[in-house]
Amino acid sequence: MTAGIEDGDRILEGYWDIDRLVADLGAARTRWRQEQQHHAEYGAEGFPSRANLTKIMLSLCGALFPLRLGPSFVRLHNEDAFVAETLQTVLSRLYGQIRLELIYALKGEPATVVDREAARIISGFAQSLPALRILLDTDVDAAFLGDPAARSVDEVLICYPSMLAIIHHRLAHRLYDLGAPLVARIISEIAHSRTGIDIHPGATIGRSFFIDHGTGVVIGETAIVGDRVRLYQGVTLGARSFPADEKGALEKAIPRHPIIEDDVVIYAGATILGRIIIGSRSVIGGNVWLTESLPADSQVRQARAHYEVTSRAEATAPHRVHALVADGGDGIAQNI
Repeated sequence: MTAGIEDGDRILEGYWDIDRLVADLGAARTRWRQEQQHHAEYGAEGFPSRANLTKIMLSLCGALFPLRLGPSFVRLHNEDAFVAETLQTVLSRLYGQIRLELIYALKGEPATVVDREAARIISGFAQSLPALRILLDTDVDAAFLGDPAARSVDEVLICYPSMLAIIHHRLAHRLYDLGAPLVARIISEIAHSRTGIDIHPGATIGRSFFIDHGTGVVIGETAIVGDRVRLYQGVTLGARSFPADEKGALEKAIPRHPIIEDDVVIYAGATILGRIIIGSRSVIGGNVWLTESLPADSQVRQARAHYEVTSRAEATAPHRVHALVADGGDGIAQNI
C-alpha cells in the first residue's frame, strides 16, 4: 500500500510503504518486549495517561484553591458545591489512572486485588487533601514573606511557577508514599515541563518551602528538605555517585541525595551532591559546589574571582569618544 502527498498540481506517489512500516514497527516492539519481560506492557488494559493526568491535576488545583485556581464562575456562595462536584469526578478519574498502574505493577494478581489496592490508595489520598491544603498555605506564605516583589498571596498563587511545582509535588509525593509511584512521577514531570523545576515525587519536603524564580532547580528522589528552606534558581540537590550491583545495573532507591535541615538558604547555581547533611540555618552561596556535610549555622561562599576592570572608552571607536566629549557629556565616554 502506498500513499501520496499533494504537491501543487502533482501527486507524489510512493513516499512510504505503510505495510512495511507497520510490520517493522511491530517487529521492533516484539523484540523490545522480549528483552524487557520484567517490564511487561499491558496494552490491552491501557497505561496511565499523561494527558488525562494533566487534566486531573488542573481540576485538583481548582478544588484546593477554588477562588484562585478554579474556573471563573466560582464565588464564595458556590465554592463548596464546585469542590464537591469536582472531587467526585476527579477522584474517580484518578482512581482509574492508579488502577492502570497497578495492573502493570501487580502482574498476575486477580482484578479483585488490583481494585482493592487502588481503592486503598485513592481513599488515603482523598483523606489527605485537607492537610495538604494547610501545608500548601505555609508554602504560599513563605513565598510572600520571602520575596519583596510579591504584592499579595494571591499573586504568589496565581503567578509563581514555584507554587505550581510545589502543588504538584505535594500531591505526587502523597501518591508516591501510598504506592502509586508511576502516576506520581508522571505528575511531577507535568510540572517539570511547565515550570523547569524538577522535583522527584520521592523527595521529602517540609513546611514553608519556597523556590525563588525556580528555573533549573533539581531535587532528587531521596532528598530530605526541612522546614522553612529557601532555594533559588539553578540549585541542584543531586547524587554524587550511582552504585551498581554485581551485574552492573544501578541500585535503586538507596539514600544518595542531600539532607537539608531547617531554615537553610541556598543561592542560585549551587550544586549539593551526595548523602550529606547541611546543618540548620546555614547559607550556601551562589555557584558553590559542595560534597561534604556542614554543621549548623555554616556559611559557604565561592572564592572571589580575580578580575581586571578596564575602561570601555579605550576600546571604543575614537570618533565616538571624541564626539561625546565634544558635546560636553561629562563622564559619559567612560561608560560606553
